[in-house]
Amino acid sequence: MISEPDVGDRIPAFATKDYEGIELESEDLIGSPFVLYFYPKDDTPGCTLEACSFRDSMDMFDDLETTVIGVSPDDAASHAKFIQKHGLNFTLLCDEKMSLAKKFGAVREKDVDGKKTLGILRSTFVIDSAGIIRWLERPVNVEGHSERVLKAVERLVK
Repeated sequence: MISEPDVGDRIPAFATKDYEGIELESEDLIGSPFVLYFYPKDDTPGCTLEACSFRDSMDMFDDLETTVIGVSPDDAASHAKFIQKHGLNFTLLCDEKMSLAKKFGAVREKDVDGKKTLGILRSTFVIDSAGIIRWLERPVNVEGHSERVLKAVERLVK
């Protein structure tokens, strides 16, 4: 069993592709703070509310020189459609095998119609410029989520 990263831990190393097929490695993000949030599925009500909340707060994240990155098991085509439909102004990473989510402890066993299946546990990490987790919310309550994340980033950078 892989231990779940917690506040004060360095992020696990990873490499995955964004919705445009561009490879992103954890080391590429070191040097400035960033938000990494895991969500279950593109264009579902809770995930859309969460993504649009980040979209609407992006000017404030930009002012704090903080990147926001969403991660779900959806493929690149789904992400591209989701971004276009809702005018999202941040990148989405493809994690079709949930390997990145597993590294961050954002996968849980769920019971769907009597069958056990793995799914995403909505989780958000605020990570400092050295790659250390400084704040996390797991599981995430979508209501007011981006505001809580923004406050955590403000405390980190000010």
